[in-house]
Amino acid sequence: MKYIYLIFSSIIIAYLVLLVFIYFYQRNLLYHPSENNYQNDKIQFSYDEIFIKVDDKIKLKSWIINKNLKKFKTLVFFHGNAGELSNRIYKLNELNKLDINILLISWRGFSGNEGSPTEDNLYKDAEAAIQWLNRKGVKNNRIILYGESLGTGVAVEIGKKNNFNSIILESPFTSMENAAKIYYPYLPVKLLLKDKYDSLSKITTIKTPILIMHGKKDDIVPFSMGKELFEKANNPKHSYFTSDDDHMMEFNDQIITIIKNFINKY
Repeated sequence: MKYIYLIFSSIIIAYLVLLVFIYFYQRNLLYHPSENNYQNDKIQFSYDEIFIKVDDKIKLKSWIINKNLKKFKTLVFFHGNAGELSNRIYKLNELNKLDINILLISWRGFSGNEGSPTEDNLYKDAEAAIQWLNRKGVKNNRIILYGESLGTGVAVEIGKKNNFNSIILESPFTSMENAAKIYYPYLPVKLLLKDKYDSLSKITTIKTPILIMHGKKDDIVPFSMGKELFEKANNPKHSYFTSDDDHMMEFNDQIITIIKNFINKY
């Protein structure tokens, strides 16, 4: 009996240690600035590298493709939880074929930027990018928010506050809590989680046109999450759901046509 008690006590202690570790280490599990998987593409566009000031300590390394800020709408690209700006070259090569300006920002802690990424800090970074465009004379109704993976949570948060031209979400998740439960079903995620990115509760507050894109073979964020967000979203809403795409969708002629038609419609 004593032996069983010792085993049971050891399991409880080990589990409590795991909870403490996960609580304090969780942001290292969520944000991966050094994970670079898409760096072999050659740049096929002209851009300027700029640094967008958030505060006295934080300046965000960013790329802008400026075709004409007054003539064309501007797409603001919020990237996901991994990698540098260069990881998105293959997407920019295709998006550059459209008559739009593109501002791609990197989060604090990414691409050599100072600071640490958190949910609130990413919201501040995104707001700084919008304000930078506003100071350049670009009004919100000429701004398209584009969120990629984790960036969809940021796009939804920013999008609920103002009337932007439109919003595009690529491989979105309903909430970080729901996503974490898939990977850590043995943990009390709701109690531990610091960064919630609860897009599902916010999506109904967005009144601007929205396009949700998701691949059914996504093995990181289940396709069901993108579908659920689409069902909850207000009209006008559009979807691009594919059978073959995984988490990072293939930027082929088909997806660019979908994005082009959506942008031109609004």
